[in-house]
Amino acid sequence: MTKDPKNETRADYKAFVPVTTRWADNDVFAHVNNVTYYSYFDTAVNQYLIENGGFDIARSPAIGVVVETMCRFFRSVAFPDQLEVGLRVARLGRSSIRYEIGVFKKGMAEIAAQGHFVHVYVKRESTEVVVPVPDSIKRAVAPLVVDAAAAV
Repeated sequence: MTKDPKNETRADYKAFVPVTTRWADNDVFAHVNNVTYYSYFDTAVNQYLIENGGFDIARSPAIGVVVETMCRFFRSVAFPDQLEVGLRVARLGRSSIRYEIGVFKKGMAEIAAQGHFVHVYVKRESTEVVVPVPDSIKRAVAPLVVDAAAAV
């Protein structure tokens, strides 16, 4: 049986990327607007890949495009909260990676939001051409894989 996402903790994630909320992230209800979480997901995944996989956002011949994303909200966050975005890899496929993501307020054990984010790798110059996940990216995300059977 899988764990209920709202009961996940920091221990359920393999790496963390700090993300700073911005004044513009808040909505009229004085909390971060729901669509902004997807920006945090994208930022955390790409920051991790840049720092750990040598991903060059301007020149890498293969790029990950987002084909699916989802988010569940459990606790409110608002500017000026500092966030720590937890990452793990649920599936490392031939040409795709499914990241699972947890958003936590800095220093807090309780999860604020949980979701997933799927990258499919394509040629930079022809995004219609699917390619294998680059070896440097595979090496970078290997420590994030939660189940060895999930790596194809």
